[in-house]
This record gives sequence, C-alpha cells and structure tokens, in this order.
Amino acid sequence: MAVPVEEAIAALSTFSLEDDQPEVQGLGAWVAPDRGATISPIEYNDIAAYSLSLSEDTKALNQLNILIQEAKEMTSVLYTYRSCVKALPQLPDSMKHSQAELYLETYQVLDLEMSRLREIQRWQVSAASKLAADMQRFSRPERRLNGPSITHLWSILKLLDVLLQLDHLKNAKASIPNDFSWYKRTFTQVSAQWHDTDSMREELDDLQIFLSTRWAILLNLHLEMFRVNNVEDILQVLIVFAVESLELDFALLFPERYILLRVLPVLVVLATSSEKDVESLDKRVKMNRLINIFKSDPVIPAFPDLHLSPAAILKELSAYFPKFTTQARPLSLPSPHELSPRDAQEYPLQFFFQYLLPNLLLRRYLIVNHIAATRAEHDDFSIRFASSLNQLDLLKTMDGADTEWCKEVKAKMYDMIVEGFQLLSRWTARVWEQCAWKFSRPCKDQAPELHEYSGLYADYEKVVRFNYNAEEKKALVELISYIKSIGSMLQRSDPLVADALWETIHAEVQDFVQNTLATMLRTTFRRKKDLSRILSDMRTLSADWMANTSKPESEFQPLQQEAEESRGNYFYPRAVPPSAAQVHCLQFLIYEVVSGGNLRKPGGLFGNSGSEIPVDDLKQLKTFFYKLGFFLHVLDYSATIATLTDLGFLWFREFYLETSRVIQFPIECSLPWMLVDYVIETPNAGLFESILMPFDIYNDAAQQALAVLKQRFLYDEIEAEVDICFDIFVSKFCEIIFTYYKSLAASELLDSSFLFAVENGEKFSVLPMRFSTLLKMTRVRLLGRAVDLRCLITQRMNRAFRDNLEFLFDRFESQDICAIVELENLINILRHTHALLSKDLSIDSFNIMFNEMQESISLVSYSSRLAYQIWTEMQNDFLPTFILCNTTQRFVRSQKISAIPAQKPSMPYAKASFYCGNQDLNAAHQSFARLHSGFFGMPHMFSIVRLLGLRSLPWLIRALLDHISNKISSLEPLITGLQEASSKSTGLLPFDGGIAGCIRLIKEQLNWGSKAGLKEEILHGIKEIGSTLYWMGLIDIVLAKHSAKLVESKIVRVGKGKE
Repeated sequence: MAVPVEEAIAALSTFSLEDDQPEVQGLGAWVAPDRGATISPIEYNDIAAYSLSLSEDTKALNQLNILIQEAKEMTSVLYTYRSCVKALPQLPDSMKHSQAELYLETYQVLDLEMSRLREIQRWQVSAASKLAADMQRFSRPERRLNGPSITHLWSILKLLDVLLQLDHLKNAKASIPNDFSWYKRTFTQVSAQWHDTDSMREELDDLQIFLSTRWAILLNLHLEMFRVNNVEDILQVLIVFAVESLELDFALLFPERYILLRVLPVLVVLATSSEKDVESLDKRVKMNRLINIFKSDPVIPAFPDLHLSPAAILKELSAYFPKFTTQARPLSLPSPHELSPRDAQEYPLQFFFQYLLPNLLLRRYLIVNHIAATRAEHDDFSIRFASSLNQLDLLKTMDGADTEWCKEVKAKMYDMIVEGFQLLSRWTARVWEQCAWKFSRPCKDQAPELHEYSGLYADYEKVVRFNYNAEEKKALVELISYIKSIGSMLQRSDPLVADALWETIHAEVQDFVQNTLATMLRTTFRRKKDLSRILSDMRTLSADWMANTSKPESEFQPLQQEAEESRGNYFYPRAVPPSAAQVHCLQFLIYEVVSGGNLRKPGGLFGNSGSEIPVDDLKQLKTFFYKLGFFLHVLDYSATIATLTDLGFLWFREFYLETSRVIQFPIECSLPWMLVDYVIETPNAGLFESILMPFDIYNDAAQQALAVLKQRFLYDEIEAEVDICFDIFVSKFCEIIFTYYKSLAASELLDSSFLFAVENGEKFSVLPMRFSTLLKMTRVRLLGRAVDLRCLITQRMNRAFRDNLEFLFDRFESQDICAIVELENLINILRHTHALLSKDLSIDSFNIMFNEMQESISLVSYSSRLAYQIWTEMQNDFLPTFILCNTTQRFVRSQKISAIPAQKPSMPYAKASFYCGNQDLNAAHQSFARLHSGFFGMPHMFSIVRLLGLRSLPWLIRALLDHISNKISSLEPLITGLQEASSKSTGLLPFDGGIAGCIRLIKEQLNWGSKAGLKEEILHGIKEIGSTLYWMGLIDIVLAKHSAKLVESKIVRVGKGKE
C-alpha cells in the first residue's frame, strides 16, 4: 500500500540530519561559478536597456576584464615557473657522440616553456596599447558624459596591478633567464642544420631583451601611453581616486586596498613625466598625502612569498624614467629591508622617528601586538551577531509584526554582515602584512639548528622557521581560528540572512532614488536641467515602482503636491537587489553629478571646491556612493567570505624554492605544520581546540593551486605534505591524549594521606585539558576528503593500551615476584585510564585486551602468561631462595642461600606515558612500589589473586600441588639413602654428660660423612615444601577475604538497585 505524499513528508521532517560534531574547522571547499555578483554575468549587456549612451564604455570595460583575466593566468604561469635545466641530464664522456641528439631533445623541451614567455611578451605589448587607447578615449570631446565610471576606474587599476606583478615576477625569477640561456645555446647548436632562421633569431633577440630588461612591461606601457595625448588627466583621476579610497578606507576587501597601494607609485611615476605634470598633480593631490601613505605602508604583499615596497618602487623606477623630476624625489623613501645592518640596528629609534609615524611599524605588522584587541572584537561580534540572528529567527516566526521593527531588525543584520566582512578583511590583512614583514626582515640571529643542515634551506628558514617566536606562533594560531570561525559562522547563516540582506539593499536603493532624489529634484536641482536629467535617469534605471504604493504620475509634480510628496513614498520590502549593471550605472551617474564631467575638477572625488551642490546633498550622494560599493560584495556573499578567509598563501614558497635550488622544503620549514607542531608541543590547553585550524591552510592552498594557479604539481606537493603532516599529527596527538589521561588516572589513584603529608602536593595534580571536542570529530575536511579523526584515535588508543600492557608484562618478567604489587598498581592506573577515555571513545574492553595480552582468550585454556610467569618465578627463585620470617609472616630473601642464576630478559625502556604519565607521578608511585620490593607477604598475595582471578588461580594451585608431589617423590629415595647411612640403633643418652654432651653424642652418631650434601638437599626440599604449603595457606586466607568483599559489594549494588 502506497504511503501518501503528505505523510511521507511529515515522516521525513521528524528525522534530524544534525550530529554532535563541533565546528572546529573552517569552511570546506564548495562548487561556485567563476563569476559572482561583483562582475556582471552577462558582461553588462543589459546596460543598453537604460539608454545612457554607455555602450562604448561597456565595451571597453568588458575588454579590460578579459585582459585582467588573461593577465592573471600569465601571472600564475610566471609565479609557478620552475627551472627545467636542473632536470636535464648531463652526458658522460663515453656518450659524447650522442650530444647532438641531446641538444635537440633539450631544445624541444625548453621550446615549450619559452613559447609561454613569448606569449607573455606579445600579450603585454597588446595589453599596453589597448590600455593606452582606452585611457585616451576619456578625453574625446564628442562623448556626452565625459567622466569614467567607478567600475571602469577599478578595471584600469586592476589591469595596471597585474602588469606590475608580471613585471615584478619577471625581475625576481632567476630561473627564467637561466633557462633562456640554455635555450639559446641549444638553438645555436640545432639551428645550424635549418634554413631561414632569421625570423626565429629575431624573435629570440626580442625575447632576450624583454627578459633581461628590468621593468620592461612598465617601460613599454609608458611608451604606449605617451604616444597619444591627454592621458595625464585620467592618470591624475586615478591617483586622486586611489588616494581618497585609501584615506577614507573605501575598499571593503583587503585585496582592493593592496591593489591601490601597489599601483599608486606606478601612477605617480607615469603622471609626473614633466615639471608641469608634477605641478598639476600637486594641485590636486598634495605630495604630503602621498608621502604619508607610503610611510604608513612601507611593506605590502605582492605574492605569498614576495613583497613590495611602494617607496622602493618609486626609487627604482626613477632610474628608468628620466623625466621623473627631482620634485617627486621626496617620495622615494628607503624601505626597512633596504637599510644597512648598522642602520637597521638603530631602525626602531631613528628611522621610526624621522620617516615613519611614531610607534607604528612593529606594532602594526606583528599580530601579537593586536591579538588582545582582536580577541575582544571576536567575542563582541560573536555575541551581537548571535543576538541579531535570534531576532531574525523570532521575526520569521511572528505574524503581523510591526513593519518598522522588521526593517530595523533586517537593517541591523545587514550592518552586522558588513561589520563581519570588515573584521575578516582586517584580520586576514594582518596575516598578509605580517608575512610580508617577516619576508622583508629575515632572522639575523644564527639559530643552532642551522648547523645541522648543509645550507640549502637556510634562506627560507631565516624568514619562516626561525623568524617566528612562540608568542607570535600562538597569536597567529589564535587569529587563524578567529578568521575561520567567523567565516564559518557567516557562511552557515547564509540561508537565514539572504532575504534580509536583499530586502535591506532593496530598501536602501529605493529610499534613495524615490525619496532622497525626489527631494533633490524639487529643491537643489530644480532649475539645473542637465543635472536633473541625470537624477531622473538614476530614478528610471533603479526605481521599483511595483513595490511603491504611491507612485507619482510624472517625475516633476505640480507645486500643489509638494507638501504631500515631502512625506516620502512608502514601498513594500522586496528581496530584489540591484544587478551589477545597475550599481555600475548608479555609481557612474553619481560621479557625473559631482564632477560635472570635468576630469580636472579640483578637490578630489567628493570635494566641494568649485561645486554648486550644497554640502548636505553632497554628503548624501557620497554616503550612498560608498554604500553601492559594499552592496555587490554583500550580494556576492559566499565568494566574499571565501576571499576573506583564504589563508592558502601561508604555504606557498615558489620564490624561495628557486633561490634555494631545491625541489621542496622539509615539513619543519612549512609554516602550517609549524603552527600545528607548536600547538602540540605547547602546554597551553586553550589552543588545543584550534589545532585543526592550521590544516585549513592546506585546504585553501590546494584550492588555490587547482582553481587559481591551475597547476597539478603544486596540488600533488600539498597532498604529499598533508599526508605526512596529518599522520604525524595523529600520532603525536594520540600520545598527548594517552599521556594526559594516564597522568590524570595516576593522580586520582594517589593515596590521599600521601598528598596530605607532602609539602608540594600541587605538582601531583593534573591541569584540566579539553579533549572532548576533538574526540567527537568524525569528519575532518582535508583536501576534499572527510577523515574520521575519532576512528583513527580509537585505533591508536587500542594499540597504545596493548603496547602498554605488553610493556608492563615484559617489565614484570625482568624482575622477581615481589614486583607483583607494582604491576597491579600500574595495571590499575591503566585500567582507570581506559575508564576515563571510554567516556569519549569507543575503545575495546579492557578485560578483553588484558586477556589478549595474557594469552588467555581460549575457552579451554586456564593458564595465562602472568600465571605462568608467577609459577616460573616461584619455581626458579622464590621457593629456593626465600625463607619465612615467622615474626612478620613474610617471605624474605635469604642471605645464606646462594641464588640460582636464571636467564631473565633485560629491563625494557619506555616513555613516562607507559608508567604513570609524567616524572613526578612516576616518582610518587615508585616510592610506594619500593615499600613492597624487599619481601613477599599478604599485599603481594592479594595482588596475585586480583590479577589472576578465579580463572587462572586454580591452574597455579594445581601447579603448586604437583610441585609438592614431585618434590616428595624426589625426596623419598634421598631420605631412604640418608637413613641407610645412619647408625642402626641408638640407645638412651647418658644423663651425666649434660645437654652439651648429649648433643655431641648425637652428632657423632649422625655423622653421615659423604652424605652431607644429600642432607642439605633434603633440608632444602623440605623447606620448599613448607614454603609452598604456607604460601597456599596465604592464598586460602586471601581468597576468603576476597570472597567476602565480593559478596559485600554485590549486596551493596543490589541494595542500591532496590532504592
């Protein structure tokens, strides 16, 4: 019978797909399109519908975006370029006849790589000409709207940035000219047999000039730009935009800020080609503003292991641009890494005070100086975000809620999301900047570990391995955990907050275009037809009249309706955000209203110098203009979070691999593993929950290697390192867990009277550590795989318990029977450790493991390894050499009886975790063990009974009875022989001899002569029989007491069950 659909859905709703796994990792990899909301998915083709005459601008914008994408791919090729020459074989003398074949094959291999470089050379020429033509287009008088759009400005800046990065990589990669030298040499050898090689030689010469000329790309760009006229205006516009964006913190994401910082010095050089240009630039942007920007950011990231200095770029480019006059030379400040050692030593005092803002550099670049404030920001934001999310959930469950309250809750959530993006951007930027700072200032102190290596890794170790102290590692781990946790929290809330964000953005846009612009049209721009037309275009392209309950019949209302309109329009909230094209057009039109189409307008982007717009209206336009820049990042929610939480750059080291001339660095030099290893080795218990966060660096690096750099060999290297590191991590982590719980168990089993008697009893206590969170991890995300960490730990714990039992038995087998008390104590500690761990892990039963290691798991076997060892010790050592002290009722080793040498294994060695956990607890428990090491008595017998149990104890008693029987059987002929050697009859002893005389007479009569050794053997045999009987008597006493305790415990359990 088929189940109705409604019932099936209702049944499915009762299932919970959630588990109790905590979130101690960052975001996992996801499937996302290449383009997000920040770039038009249809290449701005919908702009034509708005009738703004932007078709030419849109076409140029799409062309720039294509160039940017191509440039990024070429940047990936150059950054991941590795020398081919090192892999080429060298021919021995015996194969010199094959040298021609080797040259040909070498040429074929290198030609593939050189073809990529030729493609980059040709592309940069084409890109420079297209960019120069695009910049010239803004000065054409026939253009109706003269100013470039903000989106267009960003595209130009991004293209300039990737061109700068290409040039910087070409200058930094030494393997490229080395490979080219080999390529040219092989070409000379193989081309001797070819015809018409002139064109090839010409291409080869051009490529050689391109590779050998520093800043060849920027030089070519400068040449292309000044072949045309009137590009100085757009260059100044770009400089003004970059300066204002940096000063006003307009860039929401840190990559945008770094683009501005990298491009700004290049723009300054290009825009100051003459004294007249310098004066013109100084009128719009004072040199002091540029100097302050370059001072505050002396080192900026360029690539994961390469940095740039804006001041250094200015200083170096000034030699290649002769027209860069002395008026701009004050911008060329020395950067920290360019100082001499003597100056660097005095750098914190003199250079800080003279050139940089006071108390800035070290405090700014090192995370450890910001971690306290970051911790407070993280806690405060987490609390407020959770509160806003709860209000949003409450809003969704309410019917008929107040409209204004609903808008307030959703607007608050939007503000929280923007604040979260700003926090993530600031925190990730600090990681980038600290890495750039560390790479610019290597460790100068010679570390002792450097002597162990041959010097291959010294350069990279000085900037990474030995350049981070313990406090800096701790701060970096903590900051990474904050970035990943906030990113995960924001990503998980995406389905909950999406509608609220879209409605808030829709409300912001509609309030501006329907109310604010309507007020401006009635007041400020009423008689300014050109500006009124632009404002009307803004309303036309973005107003949502369908959501408006009071749509005006026309744009210009009669005067009698002004009082009615002044109250503003009311519109229903709709989750309909603007498109990328609408935001692009709105920013463009606002910029046109403010600038009036004049590229030479003084005062900056929103300066009021020479403007007819009132200050209040200008402020409203400025506020909405900057909000538009945030809207697209908020709409592109997942991609923005992915960008802000990407820390994969911490792994890459391509530049130092080349300079060190090695294939790859050991994992000790890898920063992600350094952080994991620090958390493992440090006694800081609060960091253990963040121990998996550094592994997210590997996830980010692998994603970047495949999706951005598109190099499979990089992913293979990351995967190989992750496999090694995770295996080492699991091994070390399991050892820490086992040691902690072993120490905790040993501490809890210490006698309370002992702790009360000692003075420093605190050292025997164990500080609590939170492992329960990590022990619940069943899906650790590693390179797209889900690794069951809990299962791996469980397997290793089972192995550790078995190895520990094996060690304890080996240790007991190397000692005498008196060590049975110590063995029981150590086994009890191990049993208690198992009980503590079993609360969080599904470990094998301790009794099963104990019987397995005792080799007593068979149903028909009643013996055991421990019982056999006890019997062996009694037979070989205890019964022959121990005697009973009747006063103390203990067996002690006789000093007169020489011990029979027995072959025993040597004492095994193990770490402290196989004893009691740590040295202090080991010493405490060893002091108790030494109290029972010199005798055998009731405590030892209790230990034997408890360890052997009722299963193996009968076997031991049977063995003892057989031993008595065998001993009597062996003594019987000896006693008979001794009787035959004695006198046949003995009369009464004379009484007058006294006691001494009687004893002398008996000795004379019992003088066996040659039978003296037989007498000693018989007496020893009788002693062993007596010791065995007494030993069995002790067993009877202990069993009686043990049985009474068992019965008593059962009665107590039954009583508790009835209660």
